[in-house]
Amino acid sequence: MAEHTYEFNVKMTCSGCSGAITRVLEKAKGNGVNDYSVSLDTQEVIVKGTLPYEDVYAKIQKTGKEIISGKTVA
Repeated sequence: MAEHTYEFNVKMTCSGCSGAITRVLEKAKGNGVNDYSVSLDTQEVIVKGTLPYEDVYAKIQKTGKEIISGKTVA
């Protein structure tokens, strides 16, 4: 399965917000998520892996954080 890179603009107000997203993506590592970065400063989450876009979106949404936008970049 091909690797994709997804970029999400997620509303995060504190380190707890970014930490929640980090925990969810860390659990998915090895299960379709190969790498990720979460930036509280830029409100950006970048995920690389083989999971479909919808699955990554659902994992981030499960944290209760508002996803403002998302796109496939590679």
